[in-house]
Amino acid sequence: MDPFSRDAPHSSAASSNGSPTVSSESPGTATSSTPSTLSATSDVRLSQSSAAQPPSVPAACLACRSKHLKCDGLTPCSRCSSSNCECVYIASRRGYKGPRRNTAQNPNKRHASSSPPYSEPADSCPMLLGRAPVSIPPPAVHVFNPTIALPEQSPVSYATTTPAQPNPPLYRNPFAPVLDPNAMALTTTTVPPTQAPVLSLAERCFDAFYHFFHAGHPFVLPKEFFVRLLKDNSAPNVNVVLAAMRYIGSLYLDAGPARATYLDEAIRLCYLSSTAKDGYLIQALLLIIIGLDGSCEQERARELLADCERFAIEIDLNKREFASMRGHGNNVLEESWRRTWWELYVCDGMIAGVHRVTNFLLFDISADVGLPCEEQQYLTGRIPPTAYMEDFDDQIFSGEDREFSSFAYRIAAARNLGRFMRMPNLMFPDDENVARVEALLTNWRIHLPESKRDDLGKSCQLDEMMFQAHFITHACTIMLHQPLSQLDSSPVQAVTSCAPHRPVPAGDNFNAHTRHTITAACEISKMVTQPVPILNHTHFFTCVVTLSSIVHLSKWALYFIDDEEDLRQQIRLNIGALNKISKVWKAANTAWGQVRGVAQEIYREKKAQQISPTFWVGFTQEQMISNINADEGIMSEFNSMLTQVTQGQ
Repeated sequence: MDPFSRDAPHSSAASSNGSPTVSSESPGTATSSTPSTLSATSDVRLSQSSAAQPPSVPAACLACRSKHLKCDGLTPCSRCSSSNCECVYIASRRGYKGPRRNTAQNPNKRHASSSPPYSEPADSCPMLLGRAPVSIPPPAVHVFNPTIALPEQSPVSYATTTPAQPNPPLYRNPFAPVLDPNAMALTTTTVPPTQAPVLSLAERCFDAFYHFFHAGHPFVLPKEFFVRLLKDNSAPNVNVVLAAMRYIGSLYLDAGPARATYLDEAIRLCYLSSTAKDGYLIQALLLIIIGLDGSCEQERARELLADCERFAIEIDLNKREFASMRGHGNNVLEESWRRTWWELYVCDGMIAGVHRVTNFLLFDISADVGLPCEEQQYLTGRIPPTAYMEDFDDQIFSGEDREFSSFAYRIAAARNLGRFMRMPNLMFPDDENVARVEALLTNWRIHLPESKRDDLGKSCQLDEMMFQAHFITHACTIMLHQPLSQLDSSPVQAVTSCAPHRPVPAGDNFNAHTRHTITAACEISKMVTQPVPILNHTHFFTCVVTLSSIVHLSKWALYFIDDEEDLRQQIRLNIGALNKISKVWKAANTAWGQVRGVAQEIYREKKAQQISPTFWVGFTQEQMISNINADEGIMSEFNSMLTQVTQGQ
């Protein structure tokens, strides 16, 4: 058969390893063609083809072939003639089927037709491995690339009909980089890319719990250890905790009706007669309490809190021995039990402090539970030796240069809040009880280690435990000094989202209590500027920001203040923070609406005052323009926020 038949696959050169390209025709001998015979063969083929098909050239010279140009097959061709180049033709390799049958098989002798005439002898090839000759099956139509390093353990076949080669390839490229064979497309089978499995809503809620919530209230086991506990199935009540975690996670997602279902299921499991009273039940109830409190269901949260506190005392969660007896020799689980008691203690204090309805019951309960370790130690399971509250209190006098965890300083801040709440009602500014509590707050601040003075940790990541410890102290300062300040609270009596209004009479001059109050409020507003997502904070930050806003608005309502522009910026920060937190927590949405409404009322009152000419006495024209522009700016911002909320509804 004609080796230049149109049905034969086109191949203009031998393969790179010197082996000929296999034709798809029946076996035959190799043909050495000259230009004259090629021309004759071409004439026969053209006479058999249709006239519409263009004439083909059986061979191309080396110059045209190297430039991928069409050659007319003349000797010399027209392109070489015009460019004065040497026109050289080589014998075609088409139709080659290997050496003739019944010929001598000498493995050490290279057959005359086994490579092109211009190939170098085998002994001159530096890539040939020093191995015994092997029998190589005829290669497929794919061209072998010696720069690809094939794995010797699992050779890859280039065609499905070719058996796997038992020996490593004969040729290698010492300059080729080592490539990952799994990253190379060496087989004809296309492997589809792996896709991450689609998570169910329950699984996404579980992940959202650890992503958004766990850092703010880190008492449940870290994710890795909790998943391991679920697989072991050694703690029946762990499913109660899982149900509560799903409810909390659903608050951060668009869970729809499933959110109420998760809440009902979590509460139902907590109060089943078969649910034992243990540490897992306390953890589940505490999670539900925090979620309900942030969702404007404070009454229901207080009912569960009373049960949770009673159960915790019944099972001796406040005793030092509980962690070791229920930890089963697992240091991480023991740490989780210690954290569960102290988290219940801190949350009880924060709920009592911001809502001023409960009385911080656990403050009066004797407890000798060990102090929690640092968060990174807890998450990685490297639990250090346990410290205790007496070590914390005696560190100044014992002479031990020891740094306690951020969680420990958070507990100390909550304890100062409890001491303030046990103080009798203040009747006059010079009350000695005020000085005692202020000494507690000041001592907490000045004895902080250098690494704890900032809310950012050593790796410039937010230290949520110190963040909470600081805002608890600032809130306690405001609650201590605001009733004795000269800031009239009547303009902000509508802000009752977190606590009922407390009347504070106005005064002529700012006293020391006023300065304490304003300074603490400014520090809280400064915490809003931390470069972290505000939704990663605990929802209790909502009431602290609201408390700060009450102070700012009370000051802004004064007839004239020097730093009014700075005060407006503080108010903007607080309103913006409440707006962001309201995306998850309903309590923040209520506070945001009340604070914004009071700010608008104060603005309108100030605009009405500006109509009177006496208001501008002492102002320069530049100050007047600046004041009016600032007022217009903040009012425009309030209206823009209101429009966004209306459209969102």
